[in-house]
Amino acid sequence: MIKFIPGTTIKYTEQARESAFSLISPVLEATGGLTLSQLSKLTGLEGSTIQNWIKRGWVSSTKGKKYSEKQVLRILLINMLRGAMKLESIANLMTYINGDVEDTSDDIIDDIALYNVLCRMIFTAEDKKAFEPQDINAIISDELKKSQADIRSDADKLHKAAYVAVMAYRSAYIKSEMEKVLEEIVSSL
Repeated sequence: MIKFIPGTTIKYTEQARESAFSLISPVLEATGGLTLSQLSKLTGLEGSTIQNWIKRGWVSSTKGKKYSEKQVLRILLINMLRGAMKLESIANLMTYINGDVEDTSDDIIDDIALYNVLCRMIFTAEDKKAFEPQDINAIISDELKKSQADIRSDADKLHKAAYVAVMAYRSAYIKSEMEKVLEEIVSSL
């Protein structure tokens, strides 16, 4: 069961289902961006982790002391996948989808649409208890059809990347459930 909006510490509600980022964007608009401490609270990440991702070039550099919508989205996307993927693999996946982190002209889909589409796929996969490749592929195909207006180019490439992302997220969920039971076993020894 989804407890939090992917990549965040915000509890899942039905309001998040269609547009997960719509729960975050009003705060960004009202404040002109998030401070490092606010972003840490939103994501559950240490500030040093976020700063490291910027140093590695996985997230664009800040201008001033606030993190922009683009930076927050990239951090959420990385954070939602890191439970099952190596950070370098996530960076490669993001590059595969949207090329250079600083250049939006090469993006297959903008980061807001990508985040919302991936969240809808994850929510649907959870609803359907989908883990089989054919089931995940069907969910992705359906969602990409609904989101055609947001896709600038290469829907097949986006489908592959979405498959990796959804399977990674689902795998991380299974891993965390396994770790809870293992912890119980170890504590009983």
